[in-house]
Amino acid sequence: MKKNDWILIAAILAVVLVAFLAVNFFKEDGAYVVVRVDGKEVAKYSLSENGEYPLNGGTNILCIQDGKAYLTSATCPDHLCVNQGKIDQSGETITCLPNRLTVTVYGAETNDVELVG
Repeated sequence: MKKNDWILIAAILAVVLVAFLAVNFFKEDGAYVVVRVDGKEVAKYSLSENGEYPLNGGTNILCIQDGKAYLTSATCPDHLCVNQGKIDQSGETITCLPNRLTVTVYGAETNDVELVG
């Protein structure tokens, strides 16, 4: 490899490192989750209160525990939504495509948001 190849590799690695640090530095802890079915908002739940919530007529079960949200069960064939794990940072989303459901974390609570749960 030539000197310019090493410079290009170092520059790419530096850009990736800066982007990674910027994304992680500006992450905001989540305050609540918004549940949408077919793109329509159907529920909001605070991450500060533990509970289990049936969603979309019981096709999915949302669990909120210790400030993290995750799906414990789903009627979809592949259960990818259940395997997505726990979310707690603003902007993170769990999606169940077969059931047309999304659960998205949002940051600081606002006065115009009515939380359920």
